[in-house]
Amino acid sequence: MNPVRRSVYIALGTLFLGLGTLGIFLPVLPTTPFWLLTCWFYIRSSEKLYRRVMANRYFGTYVKAYMEDKSIPLRGKVVSLTVMWVSMICTAYFFVPLLWVRILLILIAIGVTIHILSFPTRKRE
Repeated sequence: MNPVRRSVYIALGTLFLGLGTLGIFLPVLPTTPFWLLTCWFYIRSSEKLYRRVMANRYFGTYVKAYMEDKSIPLRGKVVSLTVMWVSMICTAYFFVPLLWVRILLILIAIGVTIHILSFPTRKRE
């Protein structure tokens, strides 16, 4: 692979890894799509970085489960929905003075909840 393209892919993979990680704490950012993009860029540029992501105790099992059968582990669903709802409610209550924005945040949370719950739950192996 061209060294410039390889460097760009590594940089983009790292950027998406960071954005996906931020998505854990910021409900507006999606987590899984960014981590999947990270894997896509890393597998094409650095086998070592790809293996590190897949072996990571936090990201690895989550990404593997999604890539294998488009399922989300029960723990992943519970944690992501809990963090999302707590942060959305706190944001709506403490930081957003406009009623319509509060309603919009709650509607987004409902939509994301429906989306996450629509995926099959990964069975323990």
